[in-house]
Amino acid sequence: MSIEKSEIVRLLADEENQQKLFAWADSVRKENVGDEVQLRGLIEFSSICRNNCLYCGLRAGNTKAHRYRMSEEEIIETARRASELGFRTIVMQSGEDPYFNAGRMCRIIREIKKFDVAITLSIGERAFDEYKAFREAGADRYLMRIETTDRDLYHRLDPGMSWENRYNCLMAIRELGYELGSGIMVGLPGQTLESIADDLLFLKEIGVDMAGIGPFIPNPDTPLADEKGGSLDLSLRTMALMRILLPDINIPATTAMETLHPDGRMLALKAGANVVMPNVTEGEYRRLYELYPGKICVNDSPAHCRSCIGLRIKMIGRSIGTGYGGHKKS
Repeated sequence: MSIEKSEIVRLLADEENQQKLFAWADSVRKENVGDEVQLRGLIEFSSICRNNCLYCGLRAGNTKAHRYRMSEEEIIETARRASELGFRTIVMQSGEDPYFNAGRMCRIIREIKKFDVAITLSIGERAFDEYKAFREAGADRYLMRIETTDRDLYHRLDPGMSWENRYNCLMAIRELGYELGSGIMVGLPGQTLESIADDLLFLKEIGVDMAGIGPFIPNPDTPLADEKGGSLDLSLRTMALMRILLPDINIPATTAMETLHPDGRMLALKAGANVVMPNVTEGEYRRLYELYPGKICVNDSPAHCRSCIGLRIKMIGRSIGTGYGGHKKS
């Protein structure tokens, strides 16, 4: 659907009528992707990152972060257990850790594909040849948030990085035939509603297959510790508009929303989302991957999380998808 930027800004600002917006987005979701909620098993396999993004707890300059790096065997075994829990997509996420080069990643991807699952990678900016190698090894999807289309804001918050390079990475991912996932953070210091509207129109323009919309949550061990942070309501309005603009894509109910509200993911599922990504990382690793404070379910087991989210999804009248849950374009 086409909506003018000025109308997007108006709807983003309209707190009084947000329930109408959520109902609109939910009806678009139901009509285009149905009532199935797609589950993705999330493996957070390395908390080591070479970048210094001001908002992220994994930033290289955070000396208080407890770093870890799972072994290839641990990653593969975690994926195997997730597949036995019924997950048909595995999301492999990490900081930008150079240790996991093309050779290591391709070995891991090939082994995990033996479990009859789709694989989403979320491991940041890489060279074209690396993206190509991952794809040929069996990776199906790639998720990399643009974070913001305001270049000045991006360069302030992501020192040493290039917005243009990030954009070029997204284009390379799309060219190689991955399902392309991106997204934005809502509530960044200096971000405006006009900027968020530009972000949504950008995601529509590049034709993403999945869009993650999450609130900015200040981490006390980062330079943005004292900033206000993003609101759940504005994040939900942004997500709802994403659904209306791109009716048939996959949109996750992000974990960060549940950090702000105990029913955050269920509220998101009622406002246009159709994907949930329970954490299947095990043991101490769950706690140490601290992008932001207050992360949910850090003391739970993957089996408990899978059971819990399944029950909650059924309680709101939705069902759990049984396929790979890819983007089925209308």
